[in-house]
Amino acid sequence: MQRQLEAYNARDIGALLASYADDAELYEHPAKLLAKGPAALRERFTIRFQEPNLHATLLNRIVQGNVVIDHEKVTRTFPEGPGSIELIMIYEVTSGRISRAWTIAGSRTLAS
Repeated sequence: MQRQLEAYNARDIGALLASYADDAELYEHPAKLLAKGPAALRERFTIRFQEPNLHATLLNRIVQGNVVIDHEKVTRTFPEGPGSIELIMIYEVTSGRISRAWTIAGSRTLAS
């Protein structure tokens, strides 16, 4: 997961996609499918990477077997302006790559 986080912060789409399995699925918890497969993930992250202040900070990580749970604070540019959001990211890892991921979003905080 560290490799995925570093690729995200570097906005390195190739390295980011390499951390996901070819048939990876990304969900809004619990079951709203946001993206499936490399083309959909590429489209989603390419849009996100256009935000000028995008940066994820890992606050806590729990690893249990093939499940990794990250608590992150992500600086973003929302339609209302710059700010941050806390996320819980749950990753299911198969053969060293993310096979499924779920996101649980907290509330947004806008910069003053």
